[in-house]
Amino acid sequence: MFYYLFDFLDREYDLIGAGVFQYLSFRAGMAVIVSLLITIAFGKRIINYLHRQQVGETVRDLGLKGQMEKSGTPTMGGLIIIAAILVPTILFAKLNNIYVQLLIVSVVWMGLVGFVDDYIKVFKKNKAGLKGRFKIGGQIGLGLIVGITLYSHPDVLVRVFDAPLSVEQEENIDATYKDAKSTRTTIPFVKNNDFDYKVLVSWLDRDLTWLVYILVVILAIMTVSNGANITDGIDGLAAGTSAIIALALGIFAYLSSNMIWSEYLNIMYLPSSEELVIFCTALVGAAIGFLWYNSFPAQVFMGDTGSLTLGAVIAVLALALRKELLIPVLCGIFILENVSVVMQVFYFKYTRKKYGEGRRIFKMAPLHHHYQMEGYHESKIATRFWLIGVLLAVFSLATLKLR
Repeated sequence: MFYYLFDFLDREYDLIGAGVFQYLSFRAGMAVIVSLLITIAFGKRIINYLHRQQVGETVRDLGLKGQMEKSGTPTMGGLIIIAAILVPTILFAKLNNIYVQLLIVSVVWMGLVGFVDDYIKVFKKNKAGLKGRFKIGGQIGLGLIVGITLYSHPDVLVRVFDAPLSVEQEENIDATYKDAKSTRTTIPFVKNNDFDYKVLVSWLDRDLTWLVYILVVILAIMTVSNGANITDGIDGLAAGTSAIIALALGIFAYLSSNMIWSEYLNIMYLPSSEELVIFCTALVGAAIGFLWYNSFPAQVFMGDTGSLTLGAVIAVLALALRKELLIPVLCGIFILENVSVVMQVFYFKYTRKKYGEGRRIFKMAPLHHHYQMEGYHESKIATRFWLIGVLLAVFSLATLKLR
């Protein structure tokens, strides 16, 4: 919004300083500042409102130390995160950009799914919340929207160069490339690291690339969204991890949208993807700002309103940046938490069938509860998981050169 306003003022009235809004770095910096201000300044008011509405968490006794003291803590704090993402994005990003539009839709869509889930838990006193099939249906619905848009929209392009640029070609760069529709993505750790989903169906008589791509999109959104939801089990863990991942994705977005850096690093250049930097910085600010009230001891929980939304938009960002195959590394904390639950359930059912009694791999799943049962304080668990998240993010960025 401000981009268009100050562009008009700069062109029509030559307003001093108005041109600064044309710079991506300035708008990204303003997005993170406004996002932090919204979470910190207005977060307390929202928490007090949730208190007055008696929107408190009902805690089930799992035998974890300090767990029951959290009963009654306001939940649905994900509304703070959603506001802190949307407001700066609307103010500072180019709203005619397809990537920005898609991410705004993703935030609102998954935010509504999470809100309904929390509403049923809190006001209908149904701890199970939204039935699993409806939650999965919401994730699949978003996957269809994202998959169809990224596959078919004319503005979602990849720059394809005829050959590596020589010094002479750099002076006439327009003659050496074309922006084309493509289902290419990036394979980490591989020298020629482009992979086209078309290869998977090349043996068929019909071109079903669109189906394969949409299935990949749905799988990515469901995996990361559910992973973030499961990770949100101790104070600050999901918010801190999301901030780390969003910062790494912001760096990827900047590099992939910059012709010089993309050429130097030999990575895909994605036209118009620079506006994803604005969204990423707003997401970083929202997640870090939420820690002001969500770090131990938490004054508010994000609930499914926040966790499902964070996971979904992280997946959409990775897909838009053609980094979805990097999700197992970059989102390693979410994946690990998800896998720990699957392993626990599978092993328990297998041993119950084989030995007559169920056995466990972990003392409790997901993984962060295992360490709580081991006696570790939850703030220490969260901090160490953040450190692992930082290492995974740095390693993910290193894949730009590790091939």
